[in-house]
Amino acid sequence: MQKLLPPFLYLITLISMALLCWSLDVNHLIVYPYNLVGLPFLIAGLLLAAGAKKLFVHLGTNVMTFSEPGKLITHGAFKFSRNPMYLGFAVSLLGAALLFGAGIVSLVCWLGFIVITDRWYIRFEERAMRQKFGSEYAQYCCQVRRWI
Repeated sequence: MQKLLPPFLYLITLISMALLCWSLDVNHLIVYPYNLVGLPFLIAGLLLAAGAKKLFVHLGTNVMTFSEPGKLITHGAFKFSRNPMYLGFAVSLLGAALLFGAGIVSLVCWLGFIVITDRWYIRFEERAMRQKFGSEYAQYCCQVRRWI
């Protein structure tokens, strides 16, 4: 699992969601045109994730999940969420689930992404951040929530 980077998990989840929704005879809870409500979520989530990554690149810090953290970023989207990239992916996948009709299959895929991200990637990164930044990171955790 350590080799599977979060953007790939996002893509696998999105593709799985689409293929399962289109190949199985699933009960669509939201039909056209009401399912289009998912489009703003899809776009906003991708913009949030891309903006957070752009901030990492701009500040010259490491964006790779399983590498040593470079800097503690506490401004921009990180002022409201400790994990805006993951939050962006999750919001985007929720938008996709709505676009696909929010069938139970797409919602299960979405929840699976959130659980794996929270329990595997985020917990791994939090341990590394605590080791590297100590009390500064602990204080940040007291001020800013993990997701939102």
